[in-house]
Amino acid sequence: MIFCQSSASSRFCTYSIFFWLTFFHSCPTAGFIKSPLSEFRLTGESVALHCEAVGRPMPEIQWWFEADASNESFAQLWDGARENHVQMNATYVFHAASTLNLFNLNLEDSGTYECRASNDPDRNHLTKSPRIKWIRSQANVIVLDHPQIITDTPDALGGELLMCNLTDPNFQISGHQWFKGHKLVHEDKESSPITTYNITKVSVESSGQYTCKFLTVPELSADVNVTVPPHVVAYKKTEHSNEGDTGVMTCKSNSYPLVEHWMWYKTSEDGSVQSIVNGTDERYIIKSTGNKTELRIHQLDIEKDQGEYICNGTNVLGTSGETVTLRVRSRLAALWPFLGIVVEVLILVTIIFIYEKRRKPDEAPEDEDGGSAPLKSNAGANHETVRQRNSS
Repeated sequence: MIFCQSSASSRFCTYSIFFWLTFFHSCPTAGFIKSPLSEFRLTGESVALHCEAVGRPMPEIQWWFEADASNESFAQLWDGARENHVQMNATYVFHAASTLNLFNLNLEDSGTYECRASNDPDRNHLTKSPRIKWIRSQANVIVLDHPQIITDTPDALGGELLMCNLTDPNFQISGHQWFKGHKLVHEDKESSPITTYNITKVSVESSGQYTCKFLTVPELSADVNVTVPPHVVAYKKTEHSNEGDTGVMTCKSNSYPLVEHWMWYKTSEDGSVQSIVNGTDERYIIKSTGNKTELRIHQLDIEKDQGEYICNGTNVLGTSGETVTLRVRSRLAALWPFLGIVVEVLILVTIIFIYEKRRKPDEAPEDEDGGSAPLKSNAGANHETVRQRNSS
């Protein structure tokens, strides 16, 4: 199938689709548009070979195999052959496409794999000879025995150097890579069969699974584990919850290897420690996954559940723990701030009321003594002045 992935190549894709559709409708015999490629693999790995063909009518695809270490001729493969060692996926939509998958390769899988296609209606007839021969496309699969890589693992006593040694000199090395998990931490272009990586210190932060990879054909790799005892820490050393709610306490460990077993304990007032497991009380639920554990307590009781809890993590190198304090507040705890504000307002209103009642009479404003006297008018004086000026 042909897909256009960008506008820049839309014209090219249009021409390609037109070409293949024209070829598909005009070509009576089958033809390959994709052939399988030769592969190098190591024992225990897997490989996939892909083949596509077009024609009218639509061709059928078959897979055949001829071993390198055998004098036998090609033998047909089918889905589920060799105790499901061989699996095939085929689609027949616009054209024929088939993928041959080989799993858990061994040295006997080395050989020539042949993709055959034919659209002759008599191709599988038992008595008639096909008019059109099968077309063929071959690929070689070379399976090599996995060479030994000697690794050196540091310890917590001071070893800081990780090392991998490829003992087979027949592989051409073009460089090395070191990974911590999926993160690339070192790379070089040296051809030495020995590669090393120096870590600062064997600690919780540097612990983990490292992978050394030799850049060969095919690529070779080995794992180097830096291990330490568990280092358990709490998300919060003090958790606060309200009575009747659900309390949640969480612990984790970032060390390698992962914690294999988590345990929770509760410290009583007399100093004794009681273990908590699922099923002891319906209110207690523990969920643990690798490097994390979580304790949930439903319907918190201020008398029973408040106190100190201990989470312990154990792996093959030891055990570590952390203490978490759970504080349970009363249901009315959230109302105390509101009640305090209400009380303050009431006190303030009371003080203002008492102050107004006890104020002295002479402190009252003039507009509170029954009204003020009318202002004297000088209208008469002005009138006399006007008359005198007119008489003169």
